[in-house]
Amino acid sequence: MMKPEIKDIFIIGGGINGCGIARDAIGRGYSVTLAEMNDLGSATSSSSTKLIHGGLRYLEYYEFRLVHEALKEREVIWGNAPHIVWPLRFVLPHHKGLRPAWFLRLGLFMYDYMGGRKKLPATTDVNMTTNIVGKPLKPLFTKGFEYSDCWVNDARFVILNAMDAAEKGADILVRSKVTSATYDSGVWTVEVTNQLTGDVKEHRAKMVINASGPWVDHVIDDALHDPDDKNVRLVQGSHIIVKKMFDHDRCYIFQNTDGRIIFAIPYEEDFTLIGTTDHDFEGDLRTDAVEATEEEIVYLCKAASEYFTEPVARDNVVWSYSGVRPLYDDGASAAQEATRDYVLRQKPEDHDSSIIHIFGGKITTSRKLAEAVVDKIATKIGKRGEKWTKKAALPGGDFAMDGFDALLAKLKSEHSYLSDRHANRLLRLYGTRAWTLLNDVANTDELGQNFGSDLYEAEIQYLIENEWAINADDILYRRTKRGLHLGQDEASKLQAYIEKYRAELAG
Repeated sequence: MMKPEIKDIFIIGGGINGCGIARDAIGRGYSVTLAEMNDLGSATSSSSTKLIHGGLRYLEYYEFRLVHEALKEREVIWGNAPHIVWPLRFVLPHHKGLRPAWFLRLGLFMYDYMGGRKKLPATTDVNMTTNIVGKPLKPLFTKGFEYSDCWVNDARFVILNAMDAAEKGADILVRSKVTSATYDSGVWTVEVTNQLTGDVKEHRAKMVINASGPWVDHVIDDALHDPDDKNVRLVQGSHIIVKKMFDHDRCYIFQNTDGRIIFAIPYEEDFTLIGTTDHDFEGDLRTDAVEATEEEIVYLCKAASEYFTEPVARDNVVWSYSGVRPLYDDGASAAQEATRDYVLRQKPEDHDSSIIHIFGGKITTSRKLAEAVVDKIATKIGKRGEKWTKKAALPGGDFAMDGFDALLAKLKSEHSYLSDRHANRLLRLYGTRAWTLLNDVANTDELGQNFGSDLYEAEIQYLIENEWAINADDILYRRTKRGLHLGQDEASKLQAYIEKYRAELAG
């Protein structure tokens, strides 16, 4: 039996770091295989606060390098993917019992000018008694500040990186768990088990990149058989979704008396997203589900109620989600103080420097992290190409940063059967690829079966054929976020349709 070809790199993990590295590496000329044991971006990378941001609060912990890099990346990523990334304005009310106003203004001044901001508007003062942003809040908040960051559809950001990598030649394996990785004479042999069929396949590569996020230590333990190598601090962050609490398009950042901050952000047109929490995760990811605890949900309701005139009651919560951040264990005493910066570990004693372990990281700095990892790959096995991702559009993002409205008008003109809301949603998810999805569709009937809201058969087929969607959750809670709008009966019908369509494709 012939042995498999030796690839340049084998990446373990299909979150934003793994998919970003695959994209960068294949574009520089390296051969790449990536294996993700579940759905792409199904854990930490789809459980964020959905922001491309500098991390205003990190200034208090003197994380200047991280904040500087993150601030510079905001407009880069916006330019790469203007369909899933766009500017937001954040309102920071001054709470008289907490940080003084001069301290907040100084921090925001640094935030404005330490990151090379060009298109995002600068900070302004806000009179909360006359500005519309003060209306939903208690009257005791009379002064505030408004600054800029960006929104990102986090799960789609992962998918678009994976799509670009695949279209350039990378092998992207989903539902494929790495169960063993051994090194001998300059070559890694990686054993991968298909989670759907149970089939086991062997892969070979010159280098392995452990980008498994919260599972980084488990991979070291289970696949590399080094149980004493512990490096990661798991910090759980949870969010709640409530019915829309305000009508304007600004977001809020609230200070809490315990030193933490939370955001309240317009979400999926009809909702408000509130989060996040910060506490150490004490479970075992191999056996325990990651879910928002009752204590976290109550905490977020109470923290938001300190600011909003209308209290956020527990009964207002329509959905919650939770993720575990794989922070590098720097010995910080409190979870919210642990560094959010990434650490890349590559040592001569680790199989001749042929494996790189990734700890920490943020969606905002994932492109820079990928560049740094591929630079290390180049040092180890030879340079193949130049850095290229800074000005390269992600799939569907090949239009101007400020060109969304013009593109939306074009889509509505050419597909006039789409409602305004449906057209906007499709363009926000797929950008210029919306035309591919709607290819040969001339009217609503040709969109096929409607599974609820504006989720039609044509979109389902596109996601199965082009974006590795395998079940209803992949589509409802990661690819489209329509899960907030569909009932259980509709979700069950969607699952049955997916199974039938995938069987037809298989043959």
